[in-house]
Amino acid sequence: MTTQRQRHWIAFKTLLTREIRRFIRIWPQTLLPPAITMTLYFVIFGNLIGNRIGQMSGFNYIEYIAPGIIMMSVINNAYANVASSFFSAKFQNHIEELLVSPIPNYLILAGYVAGGAARGLLVGLIVTLVSLFFTTLPIQHIVITLSMVVLSATMFALGGFINAIYAKSFDEIAIIPTFILTPLTYLGGIFYSIDLLPDFWQQASLFNPILYMVNAFRYGMLGVSDIPVSIAFSIIALCIIGLSGFALYLLNKGTGIRH
Repeated sequence: MTTQRQRHWIAFKTLLTREIRRFIRIWPQTLLPPAITMTLYFVIFGNLIGNRIGQMSGFNYIEYIAPGIIMMSVINNAYANVASSFFSAKFQNHIEELLVSPIPNYLILAGYVAGGAARGLLVGLIVTLVSLFFTTLPIQHIVITLSMVVLSATMFALGGFINAIYAKSFDEIAIIPTFILTPLTYLGGIFYSIDLLPDFWQQASLFNPILYMVNAFRYGMLGVSDIPVSIAFSIIALCIIGLSGFALYLLNKGTGIRH
């Protein structure tokens, strides 16, 4: 007989496999568009505009922005995957099958979040390969690079899960990415160093979690950062703990699911 731990592992693996197969099956919608979009970023911002800007923090502009562009693709896709997948499960009413099964809610959350993180990481890998056609990417600290990209994908997958819980229509799925996530992304130090900003905006930028992700990831690759890396990891870890607890609370309470 299988033990409870084995049953839980099978349940988690099944959820994760389903999520991965879902976004791979529709790869022209999930994997191809980010690659094309990020290629345009490299062409426009890197080659055309970058040649006029010159160097930033001792690196060619395209080399400086490459880690940020990779991180942006990871964040957006990890978030979008969970938001769309879990809301579809609500909309089509098959989330009820999971809720009445003997699967703990924390495993349901873990399965969806891991699936979203997997898509974010896969897209990040694709964009990294695309970036190599435009610049070189030396990795100074491999552990910091990998750990930050995994933590970032996890954090925004959790954000997508919470968005899906509260959303009542597909239109509401797009509100957070459009009006919150996109502005935070562009103001997160992807295309510039916050040292270029006036003092007020430098301080305001410190409330943007994406700033910490981008800078820690850039430090892992290039060895430069506007933010102490230890602080960046601490803040992202606290955000993940807080979002995990809140998402599990909402799931246990049945918010947006039980009527």
